[in-house]
Amino acid sequence: MIAVNFLKEFAFFKDFSSDQLKKLASVATEESHMAGEHMYQKGDAARSLFLVKEGKVVMFMESYMGAGKPPMPVTVDIITKGESMGWSAVVEPYIYTLGAHCIDNTDFISFDSIKLRKLMEKDAALGYRIMQAVAKVISTRLTHTRIILIGERGLSTLTEY
Repeated sequence: MIAVNFLKEFAFFKDFSSDQLKKLASVATEESHMAGEHMYQKGDAARSLFLVKEGKVVMFMESYMGAGKPPMPVTVDIITKGESMGWSAVVEPYIYTLGAHCIDNTDFISFDSIKLRKLMEKDAALGYRIMQAVAKVISTRLTHTRIILIGERGLSTLTEY
């Protein structure tokens, strides 16, 4: 079991009570992935919500470049120590919307999606806090995606002339 005090260090859990963190710690596990390892692809079943203890993960999507050309990975965000990823574990249809690739050896705290959703169903206040934290993650990721889109459109305009 993960120590409650350790969970308090993550911004994701900023507004959680000690009792709520205790419940979350009971379903948390630790896992590690090596640099270069693909953790999941867009479309995979969302098995876990992750908090990064150490390391870096690139969140990416594939941009199709046309017939006969391989898709190009586009970095949407880089997740580092203290940040979270895998919000799809608690949002229907429970399918990852981006791919995740470790660029460093990375250690995580992992929350199994099924156990986490059961906790959320049993404790509405906890579920509400988790969804508030997830909404912040989604909002940040959407902002990063908009910045990328604006940059790509700006480049395409410059190269048309």
